[in-house]
Amino acid sequence: MQDMVERRSVDFVSIRVITDDVQRLVYFYEQVTGQQARWATDDFAELLTPTCTLAIAHPRTLQLFGADVAWPRANHTAIIEFRVDDVDAEYPRLDKLVGEFVQVPTTMPWGNRSLLFRDPDGNLVNFFTPVSAAARERLNRH
Repeated sequence: MQDMVERRSVDFVSIRVITDDVQRLVYFYEQVTGQQARWATDDFAELLTPTCTLAIAHPRTLQLFGADVAWPRANHTAIIEFRVDDVDAEYPRLDKLVGEFVQVPTTMPWGNRSLLFRDPDGNLVNFFTPVSAAARERLNRH
């Protein structure tokens, strides 16, 4: 008989981006998402969406975690992703805010239509819309 794996509830609730210019990054994300940030301190703000929170914080907020645990503008692995109703409609609106895109709206092999750009700190941001039936079904299961 197979060993029973203990099931635990784990909810992914936020991602925190560390920046040395909190005001600038919060303003950028307020513009691209249309969400108003909720400020806890001058060093920490959150943009809440129905499914996840984007936290933006200064390195000073990391002092309790220990020295040198994260560095502003050093992300080269993660992509901050937002599902939107119509990525093609977002493209001309974002053009005024973003300037240069990493990828214009493109349908990906897994069924999402994707628009990739960088925030002012260089973090990759993906706006996407599931366009295939399989992509819509996969994303609606969550």
